[in-house]
Amino acid sequence: MKKVIVIYIDGGGGHRAAARALDDVIRMQRLPWRVELVNADEVLEPADPAVWFLGVRSSVIYNWLLGRDWMIGTKQLLPIIHLIFRLLHPAQVFLLKRRWSKLQPDLVVSVVPHLNRAFYDSLRRENTRVPFVTILTDLADYPPRFWIERQQPHFTCGTRTAVRQAEQIAPLAEGIWPVSGMIVHPKFYESNPIDRAQERRKLGLDPDLPTGLVLFGGYGSHAMLKVAERIEQARMRLQLIFLCGRNAALFHKLQSLNLTYLTHVQGFTENVVYFMMLSDFLIGKPGPGSISEALATRLPVILHTSWRTLAHERFNARWIEEQGVGTAIKRIQDLPSAIDQMLRPATYSAMRRRIEALNNRAVFEIPPILEQILVPRKESISPERDERSLARNERAT
Repeated sequence: MKKVIVIYIDGGGGHRAAARALDDVIRMQRLPWRVELVNADEVLEPADPAVWFLGVRSSVIYNWLLGRDWMIGTKQLLPIIHLIFRLLHPAQVFLLKRRWSKLQPDLVVSVVPHLNRAFYDSLRRENTRVPFVTILTDLADYPPRFWIERQQPHFTCGTRTAVRQAEQIAPLAEGIWPVSGMIVHPKFYESNPIDRAQERRKLGLDPDLPTGLVLFGGYGSHAMLKVAERIEQARMRLQLIFLCGRNAALFHKLQSLNLTYLTHVQGFTENVVYFMMLSDFLIGKPGPGSISEALATRLPVILHTSWRTLAHERFNARWIEEQGVGTAIKRIQDLPSAIDQMLRPATYSAMRRRIEALNNRAVFEIPPILEQILVPRKESISPERDERSLARNERAT
């Protein structure tokens, strides 16, 4: 039985979610593989500067900053972060090579940005015949050295923009595989009907009012408080469901607001799809995971973008407007007018039709691609040839 390693990180919620979704769909498709999920944060902890100086992993700090909207200046910070990763590269390769030696994988799949050079180099030093696949969980790369490195692995890309980037940045890649979107867990495609009116009543909501789902990622955002207050000021005839994720402080603050419209405030839940099925539209940040989940459940989206928006997520807001499946606002103040415009019958129906046409099935398309990659090659790569390729790649980077 082939062993497939899917490596992820805990920074944000999307990478772990993508790894779990891929694992679950491989089981659903009954492929004869043993899948193991590996947390790169755990493997690389000895080479994590945050652990050295603060005693906690970098991902913990990242998530803490996300929940407080303190992730600013990412465009300027990324070159510094990438420089640090280059300095730590030998240590990262050493730690990863040791893990590959222990795991003995037949295929390694990454749903992680920033670290793919270390993943690839360490795997090549351990076993030149094991294929490496990078699955972009963003709608596009944010070059340089974010998702796509000048190396020779396989890439799966969920948009035409990402495919073009892979072709330009990694022309020697073994394979560039277009898929129809981002990885979304199979449960978002299940067609189990629910009685929306009855389920809304259970949450204390009106069965007939337009319902918005406010979701700013797995760690929430204080912007959700501004959303709640702005809708209160506008006296709109609608109701909102707030998903706070792992942000307990935000959950309690939202619950304590004295709002005159109907709301349901929910802490961390694994059942996001349930709340999406009860909603008519999504209000959130331009994260690729929540956007893709909303579109899978046929929800148009309203995205809040600002100078605080992560640099690599800004493309996503443009993309949803280009596709005609939502709108982006720069100020929470503009939210009521964006909702009014979206809920016009003609506008809303047109967005729903365009969402239907997208038909993202990436999570089901990727396992057959991995199966093709796992097929033994007619010509095995000799260590000498692979070492020459590796040296050439290192000079290029």
